[in-house]
Amino acid sequence: MRYLITGGCGFLGSNLAGEVLNRGEDLLIFDNLSRVGSSSNLEWLKSKGSFCFVHGDIRSASDISRVVSTFQPDVVFHLAGQVAMTTSLENPRLDFEINALGTFNLLEAVRNSTPNAIVIYSSTNKVYGDLENFSYKETPTRWEVEGFPEGFDEEVGFDFRSPYGCSKGAADQYMLDFARNFGLRTIVFRHSSIFGGRQFSTFDQGWVGWFIKQAILTKKGALSKPFTISGDGKQVRDVLFASDLIRCYFLAVEHWENSIGKAYNIGGGYQNSLSLLELFSLLEDELNVKLSFSKIPWRANDQKVFIANSKRARQDFGWFPQIGKNDGIKLMIQWVKGTV
Repeated sequence: MRYLITGGCGFLGSNLAGEVLNRGEDLLIFDNLSRVGSSSNLEWLKSKGSFCFVHGDIRSASDISRVVSTFQPDVVFHLAGQVAMTTSLENPRLDFEINALGTFNLLEAVRNSTPNAIVIYSSTNKVYGDLENFSYKETPTRWEVEGFPEGFDEEVGFDFRSPYGCSKGAADQYMLDFARNFGLRTIVFRHSSIFGGRQFSTFDQGWVGWFIKQAILTKKGALSKPFTISGDGKQVRDVLFASDLIRCYFLAVEHWENSIGKAYNIGGGYQNSLSLLELFSLLEDELNVKLSFSKIPWRANDQKVFIANSKRARQDFGWFPQIGKNDGIKLMIQWVKGTV
């Protein structure tokens, strides 16, 4: 099998690329190395095996079409993207060109050169908007959404909010439409919160790793003032460790005939859900530290709760998460300790 990974030096991309190398398959990584940590991930991958690396930009139709036509991939993991809501508000044109136009460029390249390739796209729960049309109950540590005890499934209506939601939503739908109208073998994963090794978290993206870093710095006495959180700290996400997501991608490839032209909500589920306050409590116990933070206004278009109902993925290709949030956070602590 020949694997092309766009954004292959990012967090998820490098984890998937490492698995391709472990399997002894042919690999081409396409990345512009703009993301924090991407150069470090590239060097890490070079230590694991041989592959082809192309420094290119998904916004350039000629860049990606040249790679697809030359390499002739059997599988494409399309992960190249602008991933921060805040960045999309600061520079909506950049966000559109990377997420929407970049995805269209890839689809056209596949349609013209390798129409039988399996293409899996990394979408987002943000295609469902802020979910404010549902009813919520406030508890001492979290918000609970009423009527969805197992989380949100794929039947929840679209409600694109923010440039990021629009650009990812457009790309999501282009993926599904190219399956309908051109017969491409596309699959869409709408991710909840992912964390794990090779993730260089920032204030804008990768919240689990970011707050673990703040906790470690607090333990070291390296913070001059309390860190900040947006909102009340009771917003909830289900968290999924990277190795579980790797299994998800490869199981979908293995069972592609059941999955083509479909979208899947992918996350850790209710049992692996956390609010910020609950994460802080876990970190205080694990690191024996008292965390101090200040609150700033809610981020625009934030969701009080998003928990993925991943039953469709389990039915179609047998995937479900195996690493619990507590074990995952312990592993993440070890990873972050090595980066600060």
